[in-house]
Amino acid sequence: MNERPPAVPPYTVLVTADKAGTRLDRVLAAALAELSRNRVQQLLAAGQVVLAADGEIVRDPARCVRLGETYAVTVPPPPPSTAIAQPIPLDVVFEDDHLIVIEKPAGLVVHPGAGTPDGTLVNALLAHCKGGLSPIGAPLRPGIVHRLDKDTTGLLVAAKTEAAHRSLAEQFAMHTVERAYYAVVWGHPIPASGRMTTRIGRSDRDRTQMAIVAQGGKEAITDYRTLRWLGASAALLECRLATGRTHQIRVHMAALGHPLVGDPVYRGRRQRFAASTGDKVLPLCPRQALHAFLIGFIHPETGIKVRFESSLPHDINSLISFLEGH
Repeated sequence: MNERPPAVPPYTVLVTADKAGTRLDRVLAAALAELSRNRVQQLLAAGQVVLAADGEIVRDPARCVRLGETYAVTVPPPPPSTAIAQPIPLDVVFEDDHLIVIEKPAGLVVHPGAGTPDGTLVNALLAHCKGGLSPIGAPLRPGIVHRLDKDTTGLLVAAKTEAAHRSLAEQFAMHTVERAYYAVVWGHPIPASGRMTTRIGRSDRDRTQMAIVAQGGKEAITDYRTLRWLGASAALLECRLATGRTHQIRVHMAALGHPLVGDPVYRGRRQRFAASTGDKVLPLCPRQALHAFLIGFIHPETGIKVRFESSLPHDINSLISFLEGH
């Protein structure tokens, strides 16, 4: 495995008297000539700026700095120029000359990018398929037609040939791919089933997050139904995607008032659970409790509809068992 390039050690910026009361992004950009103001804002949004005195992560570019404050700025390594093959174990569900379906574990990023130069699903696929992935999306995303969040588990299909890639991409674009997820959420949704239809785009408050927006963004449609209650504080849902936006289920469930158990980002407007219960489930499932258990599509070569299903992973099963008793 190639060695990852190290992140640049933190720059330190001390706020002097002439800069007090100025916007943070202006102060940092002025002090760090090699970084543009836009790049500084990106680093703020990514949580790479820390107030040295107490370790607070600062994300607000408009924050008014105070005399004597010191800020530490870390610049992650640039993304790699190409993806390399790495012998990372894969759980292969189906494979032929045209495509491969795998069960993605929690913690595995789908493709290389800034901050994750290697150790991704793409690196593993390149090794497993001996480089035989669709060139569409290269050099960093060969064969990738859809993604799952780093800590979401479940089924994902990748293309080996250009023809298969184009066919699958068209099916995703036409929303004809069947996709269903198991989600453990806080509270008991009322009504027990429904449809969320919104527009999702980048959050104005934190550009690393997604949010429901009134203008712009893209249409996002999620159908959900309650499979069963899990004790007094949670429920197991099936969520089906009519569209596939970044963080779609997580954003929709939080907006509904029923955020995913374990989601560190989208916690919703209200927390419908006792703090003690929330603390106890974290060791059981230290991630958002979301699993892509079904994917179905028309096989690009045979024209036959294929469907693949997977069981809930151990951590979510343990979570469910615990919640059912509380």
